[in-house]
Amino acid sequence: MQRGLDKLRLAALNIDGVLLNDTFSPVIHHFVVSRGGRYTAETERAIFSQPQHIAGQRMAEAVGGTMTGEEALAAYFEERDRHLADHPVEVAAGAAELLRRLRGLGLRTVCYGGLPKAHFDRFLGEYADLFDGPGYVCTNDFRPGVHEITADVFGLEHDEALFVDDVARVAETAHALGTAFIGLPSPFPHGFQRQLMGEAGVRHLVDGLDAIDEELLRRVDAEAAAGTVWGE
Repeated sequence: MQRGLDKLRLAALNIDGVLLNDTFSPVIHHFVVSRGGRYTAETERAIFSQPQHIAGQRMAEAVGGTMTGEEALAAYFEERDRHLADHPVEVAAGAAELLRRLRGLGLRTVCYGGLPKAHFDRFLGEYADLFDGPGYVCTNDFRPGVHEITADVFGLEHDEALFVDDVARVAETAHALGTAFIGLPSPFPHGFQRQLMGEAGVRHLVDGLDAIDEELLRRVDAEAAAGTVWGE
């Protein structure tokens, strides 16, 4: 029988950019630069993993305040719909295998993101039996949601959870709480998340879900048990 983990009890996996391909970065970048704005690391820091109403305000600011936050958000979703016509949402390579690997090590698993649960049902519904608790947690009202998912939804301590995300803002919150984190920054060539994760002190960066293998998971678990997930 496979030996379980010592400390970690939960794996929380972001939906867009982790279990599904990144369909947000290219649209946000185009939204900003097509309107004459400068796309920088600070642009991403201000917009990514924010509640939608805040992201809309920040996008409006990034293009010079020529529209309201609501107008910016509406325009963004219209542009994303057009983007998806040529670049559809896809389940990331290795997603199902990772979920089974996590559960095989005794971890409960949950998916989270800023869109309503219908997004999860549409693209990951066939894997619903591989998730625990509510299956999916919409974090739009309390992004990034590290504390809420760990403590409020699953009743665990912060150091008993592992989050896998493509956005450094989530890493920064995980760091503050002492929560384990694996970063999977988007390969989008104009993005800054790999840089921002490095600045946030992320120790474990991967380029694909297959890299989150049993060896890495046991290493992170050992760090969680020792209280050194962030190098302290």
